[in-house]
Amino acid sequence: MPESPAAEAVTKDAFYGGAFYLLQPAKSGLRAGDDALLLAATVEPEQAGAAADLGSGSGAVALAAAFRAPVLAVTLAERDPTVAELARQTLALPENAGLAGRLRVAELDLLLQRPVREAASLVDGAFDLVLTNPPFHPAGGRVSPVAARAAAKAEPDDTFTTRWIAVASALLRHGGRFHMIGRPDQVATIAGACSNRLGGLAIRPVHARADAPAVRILCAATRGSRAPLRLLPPVVLDASTRQALGQGRFTVAMG
Repeated sequence: MPESPAAEAVTKDAFYGGAFYLLQPAKSGLRAGDDALLLAATVEPEQAGAAADLGSGSGAVALAAAFRAPVLAVTLAERDPTVAELARQTLALPENAGLAGRLRVAELDLLLQRPVREAASLVDGAFDLVLTNPPFHPAGGRVSPVAARAAAKAEPDDTFTTRWIAVASALLRHGGRFHMIGRPDQVATIAGACSNRLGGLAIRPVHARADAPAVRILCAATRGSRAPLRLLPPVVLDASTRQALGQGRFTVAMG
């Protein structure tokens, strides 16, 4: 039988050398790792205003972004009630007191109608930055028998991705920035979803080794921009990059 995420153990994990801590399900759901830290690494230290982390899980991206950008306020948007409650508990940890005042949790299904988002204070045009690590698993990957993990990693079709990006675009003010991490095989879908909504799309591939195919792509675009698509130099996750990434000292320029 699939194990219940409400009944399973929760771990308390340090990030950025103890700069913040995260409560996560020990087994089910997505545990934060390189994807979350890579997405957070696209946030420039001078970023200000309001940000939304769509599909936030228990808060790794949001907390890392708030740590990297000292004046940024972040809303964590999460659908799963169990994970959203973990995010609230994470923000209440004494170790996170220095960041928690700039973060809040909104529990909702982002793909429902606009009034649902507005009721959760996710108002269209209100955000300067949207960050998202949408639910997906590697193409051809095995679906977990654990129900919560399978749901968290459910492979989206093109319609899902297009709707997700449409919501992200609607939340942004004119000139606001959209940052996403995804799979390399999603390039065409992401580019198509951004067209007529977000311009200046920049894509930076992420490689586990310099001589290996990309395993992820980092994407950034701007609401209202008419700039053409750009392919940026790759990020290679060698030992020194991983160390800097894990310590919060690595920035991925997407401008």
